[in-house]
Amino acid sequence: MVEEVQKHSVHTLVFRSLKRTHDMFVGDHAKPIAVDEKSYKLKMNVKLQTEYSPVLHMPILKEIREKSSQSDSYNHGHYDLNHGEESEYIITGTHPYPSGPGVARTADTQVQKMPSEASAQALALALPPSQARQDANRNAASVADIHRHAGIAERSQPPVSSMALMEVGGTRNSSIISRKLPTMPKPQWHPPWKLYRVISGHLGWVRCLAVEPGNQWFVTGSADRTIKIWDLASGKLKLSLTGHISTVRGVAVSSRSPYLFSCGEDKQVKCWDLEYNKVIRHYHGHLSAVYGLDLHPTIDVLITCGRDSTARVWDIRTKANVHTLIGHTNTVATVKCQAGEPQIITGSHDTTIRLWDLVAGKTKVTLTNHKKSVRSLILHPRQYTFASGSPDNIKQWKCPDGIFIQNLPGHNAIINTLSVNSDGVLVSGADNGTMHLWDWRTGYNFQRIHAAVQPGSLDSESGIFACTFDQSESRLLTAEADKTIKVYKEDDTATEETHPVNWKPEIIKRKRF
Repeated sequence: MVEEVQKHSVHTLVFRSLKRTHDMFVGDHAKPIAVDEKSYKLKMNVKLQTEYSPVLHMPILKEIREKSSQSDSYNHGHYDLNHGEESEYIITGTHPYPSGPGVARTADTQVQKMPSEASAQALALALPPSQARQDANRNAASVADIHRHAGIAERSQPPVSSMALMEVGGTRNSSIISRKLPTMPKPQWHPPWKLYRVISGHLGWVRCLAVEPGNQWFVTGSADRTIKIWDLASGKLKLSLTGHISTVRGVAVSSRSPYLFSCGEDKQVKCWDLEYNKVIRHYHGHLSAVYGLDLHPTIDVLITCGRDSTARVWDIRTKANVHTLIGHTNTVATVKCQAGEPQIITGSHDTTIRLWDLVAGKTKVTLTNHKKSVRSLILHPRQYTFASGSPDNIKQWKCPDGIFIQNLPGHNAIINTLSVNSDGVLVSGADNGTMHLWDWRTGYNFQRIHAAVQPGSLDSESGIFACTFDQSESRLLTAEADKTIKVYKEDDTATEETHPVNWKPEIIKRKRF
């Protein structure tokens, strides 16, 4: 009678099988697999030919050859492609070893074994300066290094490397150059800015401001249709100018004459004589509200821009409309003028920035990198660069062709105004009342300010419409929606120890556009 076989579940059978397998191999499960010499040599041969063929022809230095003969932990028996025979290298090109000036090229000099150190130095002296300089900067990998490290590429090489092949004098040379990922340089330390004065007097949003060249007073324009002149040192009101019949959107003080220029939503552009405190010229031509204006620093030209999608160039004295700059398809919100090319830069709600040729009155370059309205532009006082502000990013550009430099991300709001001083402090003011301070060179955001609105104002009335540094660049003035002008200055007591830069050398991963 056949004994009945005891039935087990599949789960039990599987675990019994695993246990038997474990018991069978438990004695040597941690031992490495023995290296098959033949297969290893074959693998290295293939690897050398496929990955290092461009440098196999290069000569091996004597000291490296001696080093390579010693085995290391990764060298499972050093071997030669030529099976132990000493290799010969054919040297070709305009300067074959060891020929130099006045040495004839013969059959003996065409094919040479490894040259001596003296002949190598003689060759270096014979090379042209440019080639010698290139060779001096080149770090060539030898065949011995390749043999020694062929099997450990993933352990020995840096994460990002590239092989540059150069054709110099008919000879193919190679250099393996390690390229590190770009990291943000350490930003310059700037002391923090603090609020020290609030100036009240306007009855509406303060939309624009400008400081006069002598640094004695500054001027503001407001939604209450007035222009006010304030003493910069004391903050006291000196004068009020009336004449606009709608919000004043732009003011500028001339450094060449005692004139003040203003523009507003009433389509008017006015020239005020500050000796008589009255309007002496009107510039008629805009078909809708005028949102911004700027003066050329060296010639008597005024540039205005507005909601009619144009920027207009005016002769200050004759009131003539010299050029009408057409090209934008939506409101032109900001305009800047400089002495060098391009002389006029405009930013528009159609998301583009245009660089204009003042003489021809035509667009030189159109920048389409922004995805949202460009409401503010600022020129750097020392560098030939400028920045643009938009809700998507603040971007820096290089003149004259508008070459993109970098993004300054992080101010996620509608940016109404930008200002920069000679120390490289860039200020951006936004619709939600926030103000960010940046290091111009690195784009590092070193301070964020959100000043409280004045008593009696709504929380929504916290926008910053304009900001500018005074002529000494020691004070920062802001024009705000709570009907005040705020004045900031650097904290004199701050040091780099008390306010360190919270900076980490992170790898740059910036969007290019």
